[in-house]
Amino acid sequence: MELDFNLLIVFVVLIVVFLYNTIKILREYERGVVFFLGRYQCVKGPGLIILIPFLQQMVKVELRTVVMDVPSQDVISRDNVSVKVNAVIYFRIIEPEKAIIQVEDYQQATSQLAQTTLRSVLGHHELDEMLSGRDKLNKDIQDILDKQTDEWGIKVANVEIKHIDLNENMIRAMARQAEAERERRAKVIHADGELQASQKLVQAAKILATQPQSLQLRYLQTLNDISSKDKSHTVIFPLPVDMLVPLQGVLKAYAEDRNAKG
Repeated sequence: MELDFNLLIVFVVLIVVFLYNTIKILREYERGVVFFLGRYQCVKGPGLIILIPFLQQMVKVELRTVVMDVPSQDVISRDNVSVKVNAVIYFRIIEPEKAIIQVEDYQQATSQLAQTTLRSVLGHHELDEMLSGRDKLNKDIQDILDKQTDEWGIKVANVEIKHIDLNENMIRAMARQAEAERERRAKVIHADGELQASQKLVQAAKILATQPQSLQLRYLQTLNDISSKDKSHTVIFPLPVDMLVPLQGVLKAYAEDRNAKG
C-alpha cells in the first residue's frame, strides 16, 4: 500500500513536470522563439502555447519599449573641451528571432553600442553645438543606432541627451562670454538709437530751416516749458540773434520816422 502511494506521488510529479514543459501562456506583449532540437523553428504567441517536451525549447521575448540609461561618458569636443554626457535611449524588439539568434545579449549589446556612438558623434562637434543643437545630435545618434541594430531586430525609437556637465572653470568662462555678448548687444542697440535720433534731428533741422517762424515758435515753447517746470532756480537761456532781426527792423523804422519829422 505504501509502495502504491509513492508511485502515485511520482506519477503526479511527472505529470506536473510534463505540463510545465508543454503548456506555456504568453501575454499580449510577449513572444516565444521556438527551437526544435536546437534549430530555430518559429515565433509563437501571444496566448496558449503547446510544446513537445525535451524536443522543443522556447525563449521568451518582450516587445514593449525598453527605456535604457546610457552611463555618463567622458567626451572631448572638437574645440578640445572635456565634458561628461549621459543620455537615455528608447528601443523595442520588432523581430524576436533576430534578437535571440543574432546577438548573445541584445540589451548589453545595445547599451555598449549607444555609449560608443555617443562619444563618437559628440566628439565631432564643438561645445556650442552640443548645448544649442541637441535635437540634431539626438537625431544623428538615433539614425546611427537604428541602422546598426537593425540586424538584431531592434528598432531605436528615440534618443535624448539628458545632461552635459561642465567643470567650474568652463562654467565661469561661459558666464564671462555671455556677459560680454550682452554688453556688445547693448552698445549696438545704443548706437542704433543714436543713429536714428541724429537722422530725425537732421530732418527736423531741414524743415525748420525753410520756416524761420517755426524755429522761433519752438524756441518760445521750450522757454515756456523750462520756466513752468523749474521756478526755484534762475535759468539763463541764450537768445538767438535771428529773433532780434525783426525787432531791429522795427527800431530802425521808428528812428527814421523821428528823424524825418524832426
